[in-house]
Amino acid sequence: MSEENIPKRILIGKVGLDGHHRGAKYVTNILRAAGYEVIYTGIRKSPEQIVASAIQEDVAMIGLSFLSGAHLPLFHQVVDLLKAQDADDIILVGGGVIPPDDLAALKAMGVAEVFTPGVADQNIIEKVAALLKD
Repeated sequence: MSEENIPKRILIGKVGLDGHHRGAKYVTNILRAAGYEVIYTGIRKSPEQIVASAIQEDVAMIGLSFLSGAHLPLFHQVVDLLKAQDADDIILVGGGVIPPDDLAALKAMGVAEVFTPGVADQNIIEKVAALLKD
């Protein structure tokens, strides 16, 4: 199989104490249906666990889902860990209940895209494809 036929790998996870995983599982399923290989890490992972898993699984993208309100410091930790591991070429996206006022700060720290509740499945698929240059 040629490299262009191998599906891009995406890691989806929940960082911190947030136990609400419905959105993360939903996005995992729509990305799998779109042809991506998606690794779902489950809930209550540390930033260190997310970054270690992403590197071990050789993913092209990390998607983090939040409902807890701790998205700014946790995203910052993930960004810092990716840089420290020389893995900041991994695209970082987020989703969940994230206030619009925080979007600029997330983009400034390197989060490529943020998907908030109500975004259409096709919109997620199209933006992920554009970021991964599929």
